[in-house]
Amino acid sequence: MAVRHADDHIHLVATLARQDGRPPRIRGDIPHMHTAARAFETAWDLRPMSPLDRTARRAPVTGEREKAARSGLPEAARESLQRTVREAAARSTGTADFLTRLRDAGLRVREHHDENGALDGYAVALPGDRADRGTRPVWFSGRSLAYDLSLPRIRERFHPAVAPADLARAYTRIREAATLLTRAGRAEGAGDVAALGDLLVVAAATAPTVVRDQIRAAAAAFEQASRAPGTRTLHGTARAHFKASAQALEHAPRTARGGGAPALLTLLAALVEAVEAATAWHRAQEHRAQTRAAAQAAALLREAATLTCAPPPPATPGPCRAPYG
Repeated sequence: MAVRHADDHIHLVATLARQDGRPPRIRGDIPHMHTAARAFETAWDLRPMSPLDRTARRAPVTGEREKAARSGLPEAARESLQRTVREAAARSTGTADFLTRLRDAGLRVREHHDENGALDGYAVALPGDRADRGTRPVWFSGRSLAYDLSLPRIRERFHPAVAPADLARAYTRIREAATLLTRAGRAEGAGDVAALGDLLVVAAATAPTVVRDQIRAAAAAFEQASRAPGTRTLHGTARAHFKASAQALEHAPRTARGGGAPALLTLLAALVEAVEAATAWHRAQEHRAQTRAAAQAAALLREAATLTCAPPPPATPGPCRAPYG
């Protein structure tokens, strides 16, 4: 059955009942439906939509949301774990550092080792989140939290530790990386946008209170843009600049991170420039979902800049000038 309630699309409804009474096999049905939809678009000359690239955020299922509501929690356990693990991955320089940050954040951590004793995976659980009438914790592997949170993918993101650098140099590096990203090829640019996603996560974690929520929202919006489909190069200059800048923000003294409104505006302007470069790169690669995500992140960063330059009280002269009009 086809239901049309708008001019630009229809909804298809199909029964899941089998004539012989057996339950339907629906495992992996979303990729199969996307494949069929692309075939329909070609056969009937319809407007092509974005192919399934498996980079979308993994949202909690209905049961997880209902469990959170019953417990009076603002969000499902999966969402809390995604955010905590992503921040730990963005700020870590090695596997041991990553696992330590997870435990320091209050998560339960379970390691998985191969037959030779080498660590090859992990799982996390929220304290108090239990199943089977409270008899066992609810564990989430990194891979089940997000496409890029498996241990092999997190290890790809590690960057050698660098000495804390002057933040002004970090801002320059971000702008240099943005320029390089606009000229990057498909594989190199994919590694660059992944590193930019980590930089935004660190910037959100270290930002002054006045703009922390907006930068966190920008980092969350950019999350899908940081996961470009296909292969990627992990040793580009832009990627190194983004990672070094993240470490500079991470290790700078707390008083230097804010630096007053002018320094904060300089950081936000550099981040906007980098995210706009990522938007243009995704558009050139015809990554439609990632282009939308990056554009939304840029808008949120501009909003943060507006808050930074909000009009001061009449008796206090304003120290900054908004760079976005």
